[in-house]
Amino acid sequence: MKSRNGLPFLIAALAAVWLLVTSSVRLDELAVGALAVLVVALAVRKLSGVFAGIRFTPRSAAFAVVYVLIFLRELVKANLDVALRVLNPALPIRPGIVEVRTGMKSPLGKLLLANSITLTPGTLTLDVQEDRMYIHWIDVKGQDIEGATKAIVTAFEGTLKEVVE
Repeated sequence: MKSRNGLPFLIAALAAVWLLVTSSVRLDELAVGALAVLVVALAVRKLSGVFAGIRFTPRSAAFAVVYVLIFLRELVKANLDVALRVLNPALPIRPGIVEVRTGMKSPLGKLLLANSITLTPGTLTLDVQEDRMYIHWIDVKGQDIEGATKAIVTAFEGTLKEVVE
């Protein structure tokens, strides 16, 4: 089920952040949190459309858990790769900018994919245009779009599509 209005998801996300930050369920803090969440949500409600791509089904929730596990796996692999390059200067570093393709259609999907790429060490999303992303990569193996897409995007994209598109 897809919501056309992303405001409920924005309010839920803000409330979750408030609870995580305060780590309290005291009535006075919950009241202040509710007021803060409503004020912020109303102030940025025009931007809440980005949350409209979220699916809220048991299947998408399961894929969200799988996505977090995939992200953690890729995060560990990238951290080890960068750490080895730092500890062993003989390992090659061929930095450069590569173009990759994405099949993500929704703005939220592209945002999550770009952030996932950026959060893994050794890659940084520089720009997103239509179905293309420009990534700064620590070890460019070539300018082949398909090869770079397979190396950088493929691990995230399939599962992420099940969550937001």
